[in-house]
Amino acid sequence: MDVDTDKIDDAVLALLQLTLHDGFRAWKGHDWDALGRLHRKGMIGDPVGKARSVVLTDEGLAESKRLFDQLFSKPG
Repeated sequence: MDVDTDKIDDAVLALLQLTLHDGFRAWKGHDWDALGRLHRKGMIGDPVGKARSVVLTDEGLAESKRLFDQLFSKPG
């Protein structure tokens, strides 16, 4: 199967909304490859390190909210 990693990255970025805390940090319990791609895209800070959470950039925070609403909100 040919996997669209951009779609995976969008889903992971959206799911970071579920564990958002301190306004811009989210738990990094997601696939390391996806987190690495999100870092290279400028959506999150470097996920490598002892911290259990990652920092979302301003762009990443806005895109995470947009994608969460798009993917998981009920119409109405």
